[in-house]
This record gives sequence, C-alpha cells and structure tokens, in this order.
Amino acid sequence: MKTIDAQRVAVVTGARRGIGSAIAQALAMQGWSIVAIDLVEDEAARSTLDAIRGSGAAAEFIVADIADVARSADVCQAAFDAFGRVDCLVNNAGVMGKDRLADVLHTTVDSFDHVMSVNLRGTFFLAQAFAREMVARRATCADAFQSIVTISSVNASHARTRAAEYSISKAAIAMFAKILALQLAPHGICCYDVQPGLIKTDLNVSLHEAYGVVIEEGGVCPMSRWGEPGDIACTVATLAGGGLPFATGQVLNVDGGMHIPKSAFDNPVVRARLEHASRRA
Repeated sequence: MKTIDAQRVAVVTGARRGIGSAIAQALAMQGWSIVAIDLVEDEAARSTLDAIRGSGAAAEFIVADIADVARSADVCQAAFDAFGRVDCLVNNAGVMGKDRLADVLHTTVDSFDHVMSVNLRGTFFLAQAFAREMVARRATCADAFQSIVTISSVNASHARTRAAEYSISKAAIAMFAKILALQLAPHGICCYDVQPGLIKTDLNVSLHEAYGVVIEEGGVCPMSRWGEPGDIACTVATLAGGGLPFATGQVLNVDGGMHIPKSAFDNPVVRARLEHASRRA
C-alpha cells in the first residue's frame, strides 16, 4: 500500500477515455491522486494515465467490470489499498443499449439487461461497497471532505422512446444518488448527481454529424453547442473539492440549458414556421 500524507484520493470509474478521462485529469491537475477503474488497460487507458502523471499526480489503474458485482468489495478494497484512503468516488462508468435506434416496442431483453447490469446494478453495488468503507473509516479522516459523485444524464428526466433502457437506468441511478445522500448525510459525506446533456464523446460518435446541425440551430441545446468532457470534469472537480459542501443530494445540470422547461413556441423550428405563416397572412 502506498501512502501520501494528506493527499486527496479520487476513484473514477470508466476512466480510460471520454468523460471519465477528463474527470480524472481535472482532479489530477488539482493535486488529487487518482485510482482509475475500467474494463481494460489499453492504449486509451495508458494515455490517460500518462496525462495524469504528467501533471505531477500519482495514478493507479484497476482493471474491473463493475457489472461483476461479486467483485465489488474486492475492487473497493484494491482502490483503498492503492493510496490508503478514498476521499471521492466518481460513478461515471456507463453503457448504451446494444441497439440504440430501437424504440421501446423493440427493446430486447439482452440490451435491457446489458444496460442495467452496468448503469444501475453495477453502479449501485460498487457505490454501496465504497460507502460502507467510507463510513467505517470516517473517524480516521473526520476533517476531510468526502463525497460520492454520480454521473447520470439529462435522459434521467427526458422521456424518449428510443434507447428507453438507457433513460430508465439513468433515472434510477439519479434516484439512487438522492437516496445515498440521505444515507450518508449524518456521516458528513456529500453525494451529488451530475446530469450531462449532449456531450461529444466516442460513445455517441455516430451522432456527431447528424446532431451537429440541429444543435447549432438551437433546436436541442439553448447554448447551441455540444458539451465537452471538460464541462463535466470542471463540475466534478468543484464538487469533489468541497465547492458545494451544504448541497448534498443536489442535481447539477451540465447541459447548456436543455433541462429548462420550454414552451413549444420557443422551439426554433416551430417559431420559424409561425413567423413564416404570419408573413403570409
């Protein structure tokens, strides 16, 4: 076991690329030691580790499938052993359905189970293992700010007929973040739910071209741009660093305004048609 005096330690699941990699690097830039967890230690993982270490931070990598809940306790123990403590767990790992174009009438059992095994079941039991250990060790680091940050999605509250299993899993894990906040509040451990909007990553690369035009026209995101992994990373870094110490259970919408309830008349397409019709009248 490695020990670093008074060094904050963050564990990030799904850390080898995309949002997870950006979160790990942002925390490293603020001096955190990082325990990265992902399915494989491939070139993407090594690139992330190089970036973390290049910023002067320490990093360890744990190869694990969080869907394998029988290993949750072992993964948790390995993470604590890496640097002797854990101050923040970032539940970032997630998957899409095997056919993201299928609507709810054509969702398969295989796709549903695949999504739930990672996004909900795996995240639930890994976070449970960490929460238990954080509570058990709380007395030894009573002055430290500790937190669990869960990355759900704007889809937790936006109903959609396609990729329904993904939205359902994110809605469930968003509720779990609130429940965890209630459970851990008496122990001084804060829990947050970060809900990203359309973030440009490898996970949605097939949508970049098609969504790009719609986003730029303001029909999806009021800020008229893709979100970037760094947008999520700086939010998580603020939370993990104790930037919102009395806001446990809070939902942080990082979506360029997508979550704001809007009148249909504010839709750019509808507005353009109405303006065209008024000119013809």
